[in-house]
Amino acid sequence: MTAADIQQDQDFVITRTFNAPREKVWRAWSDTNQLAQWWGPKGCTIRVIKHDFRPGGLFHYSMQFQPGQEMWGRFIYGPISAPEHLEFINSFSDPQGGVTRAPFPQIGETWPLEVHNVMKLTEDGGKTVLTLRGGPINATSTEMKTYVSMFDSMRQGFGGSFDQLDAFLSKH
Repeated sequence: MTAADIQQDQDFVITRTFNAPREKVWRAWSDTNQLAQWWGPKGCTIRVIKHDFRPGGLFHYSMQFQPGQEMWGRFIYGPISAPEHLEFINSFSDPQGGVTRAPFPQIGETWPLEVHNVMKLTEDGGKTVLTLRGGPINATSTEMKTYVSMFDSMRQGFGGSFDQLDAFLSKH
């Protein structure tokens, strides 16, 4: 699946500019140690279970907001063209890395199982513009409606992660 295959009217799109060169932003996404320091929602601890950064590779991680309350996520990487293009299929997972429904009672049964994301990095005057576009794969109409209805929440979630990336980049 390519970015063109994602229905434009049901895409989630977020853009963020970082005061860092593109190579540095790319390393923050591709290097396991760096990714572990900023990925995920604000207020959670990330534990990398596996990170195999290559097409077909897996990024499997746990998120913990409170002790004893873990949830898991995963990426399956698609096409990668350093340092400007990265695709990944994102989903919630079980502790073994299998795809699961979202762990939230209010949307769990209607959230799409998998979301195809396409990230582009462009450099302009020493700053990097990140554009992330995503859309569900093989979603039902109910799943599509839930996905589109959550755009504001997704902007907050990615915004928080990107705030953490911005802070990470400014320190390293």
